[in-house]
Amino acid sequence: MDEFKVKFRGVRGSYPVPSKDFLKYGGNTACVEVHAGGHLIILDAGTGLISLGNELMQQYIESGTTLSDRTPVKCSILLSHIHLDHIQGFPFFRPTHLSSTRMTLMGGVNYNETLEQELAKLLFTKSFPLDLGDIAADLRIKDLNETSYIIFKKYEEFPVIKRVNEIKEGDFNDDDVVITCYKSYAHPQNGVFIYKIAHKGKTLVYATDKESYPGGDKKLIKFAKGCDLIIHDAQYSTEDYLSIYVPKQGYGHSTFEMALDCKKQVGAKQIVFFHYDPGYNDEKLDLLAEEYADENAIMAYEGLEISLL
Repeated sequence: MDEFKVKFRGVRGSYPVPSKDFLKYGGNTACVEVHAGGHLIILDAGTGLISLGNELMQQYIESGTTLSDRTPVKCSILLSHIHLDHIQGFPFFRPTHLSSTRMTLMGGVNYNETLEQELAKLLFTKSFPLDLGDIAADLRIKDLNETSYIIFKKYEEFPVIKRVNEIKEGDFNDDDVVITCYKSYAHPQNGVFIYKIAHKGKTLVYATDKESYPGGDKKLIKFAKGCDLIIHDAQYSTEDYLSIYVPKQGYGHSTFEMALDCKKQVGAKQIVFFHYDPGYNDEKLDLLAEEYADENAIMAYEGLEISLL
């Protein structure tokens, strides 16, 4: 049976919070697991990626008694951007240490360097015992831009990336998983990629780490129009965002109100609040959940699962 399922592995922004006051919603940074059309697609590689990697490793071990008869791990990771809270789980993703693993890592290019060069400097070489080139997995790192179409075909191990002007009739159909993206500049310093995943007539939009504009973000509204589910940044309460002491305007993050306004303008069937401020413990998030209880919105928490089919 086909599926289009979403599971939240990390819902926090900025930095992880390992504390007893953060157990209900979770303290890991951004990572969302998506199963669609037989493919595992991972949105961001924050510390939430670590638990997913541990589970995939366990499934791999249990799939056979010898290396030759075990089922390899196959996955693709889409990075919204390369701030640490969205990539810090990757060096600890255990399937990368298996030579049988097939993995594609994709994201936007910044600083006139390739994504591979950026990750090598940020996560490996000087800050980790291994170099990026020491990874045993068959890892393919691909640069994306706003013209990219990412197409996942059934039974294919790796996605095909094409520019929009290269797309021909018949290149993909309803059974495939097709991902499009655009770069929002509503997050310092070099923007953030917003992703839309389409499969079997259903669409999921991942819009983290972005601030809104007066009247709404028209580019996002057009991109996400009529989607079935939008995962939207909601780092701050309106009170904190507008604080006279430490205002959060210009930090590149939205309030819960901004996220709801986007849902209404997009006409999304459902919204999940995501990427909470690390200072918001369970008690604070419970109060916010109560405040927005009548808005047909979901508070993200680690382990939350949603099926779109």
